[in-house]
Amino acid sequence: MSIIGTLFIGLIVGLIARAIKPGNDSMGWIMTILLGVAGSFVATYIGVALNWYQAGESAGWIASVIGAVVLLLIYNAVRSKT
Repeated sequence: MSIIGTLFIGLIVGLIARAIKPGNDSMGWIMTILLGVAGSFVATYIGVALNWYQAGESAGWIASVIGAVVLLLIYNAVRSKT
């Protein structure tokens, strides 16, 4: 159940990140989920490692969205160069 929960949270975070970031994003659901999960994982790891918050706090959601937006910007920068 935790894998399905992680994918669901990643989907939500990815959709929020795509809504926040301006511009045209022509990627599918799979890439949205992957960027959301990756952003959530990286932001949670950094936040907990730096002792800013604990896992499961609401600050983690905000950090997850910010992490997903940053990954989305990096993905679009790399994709536009190729």
